[in-house]
Amino acid sequence: PGMVMAATSLVAENPDGLDETAIRQGLEGNLCRCTGYHNIVKAVLSVGGTA
Repeated sequence: PGMVMAATSLVAENPDGLDETAIRQGLEGNLCRCTGYHNIVKAVLSVGGTA
């Protein structure tokens, strides 16, 4: 739940879009045992990334 809340907040607070670095920095406080957050970052980019 924390990852989803952090990602939602990132997208809401950055209406002009986010890049991969900003997403990784914004999510760095969340611990996850997945494979390096690649799919999470891709998902956030798909809804809040810059073109």
